[in-house]
Amino acid sequence: MTSILTWNIQCGLGVDGRVDLIRVADVIKEMGDADIICLQEVSRFDSELDGGEGVDQVSVLSAFFSDHFSFFGPALNRQGNTQNQRRQFGNMILSRLPVLQVFKHLLPQPAPEGPYKHMPRQALEVVVEANDGPLRITTTHLEYHSEAQRLAQARRLLEVQAEVVKNQQYLNLAPSSGPYAAIPRPAKSILCGDFNSDPDDLVYNVLTSPQKATENEYLDAWRIIKGQELHAPTCGIYDHTQWPQGGHCRDFFFISNSLIANVRDIEVQQETIASDHQPIILHLKGY
Repeated sequence: MTSILTWNIQCGLGVDGRVDLIRVADVIKEMGDADIICLQEVSRFDSELDGGEGVDQVSVLSAFFSDHFSFFGPALNRQGNTQNQRRQFGNMILSRLPVLQVFKHLLPQPAPEGPYKHMPRQALEVVVEANDGPLRITTTHLEYHSEAQRLAQARRLLEVQAEVVKNQQYLNLAPSSGPYAAIPRPAKSILCGDFNSDPDDLVYNVLTSPQKATENEYLDAWRIIKGQELHAPTCGIYDHTQWPQGGHCRDFFFISNSLIANVRDIEVQQETIASDHQPIILHLKGY
């Protein structure tokens, strides 16, 4: 069985106002021995985002999970206080499984539909070697303020999946070595993270639909496992200042059609206050 966890950690800032990456790591470890850990809102050398500490959170988190390979995809990459310390903010993946290759996707940032503030967004993809073969895992964090940007970003993620599906035949044509060699990049795909969208809103429906059955689109793992049971809240349970609407769901696991038989269970940890979001873990059987 393979376990994958996703969590927007808000740079370690808890609902109690304390920045504590040790607490974040402890929560992850208490949820089980996750093979893949996908994190959003991870910062490097940016004191504005981590309570004035300005630490390299990628290195700190990598040390906490030293038996995992770590990969970071910055959406922001700006000049820092020194030449060797760039201010960065983005997504991180830690994998105990061997990682065959890594892709970093800068997502579209079209002019928003109103005078909204917005920022660059990114998706980080790894191809891991699991027990049942290669598996693609992508984590992302879509724009909050602009629905037009979220929709463009969701469509780009679908385009990536469609490109991968169409390129499967290249495995039979590619040379055996060199930069043109075809390292496995399967259509079997998991897309997770903070989508800043509600279940069944426009962005959610662009990404997934019960009627879709091709490898080019995704299905909601929660719906596959839980049926029509309401999504458990993943945000706003404890932080009613940022989220006056209270507890609601905006974090998801989406899977390709070929993984339907492999999804076993999904769980939202609703007790922690280590972030304004709650961690989610997905268990796959046969992997």
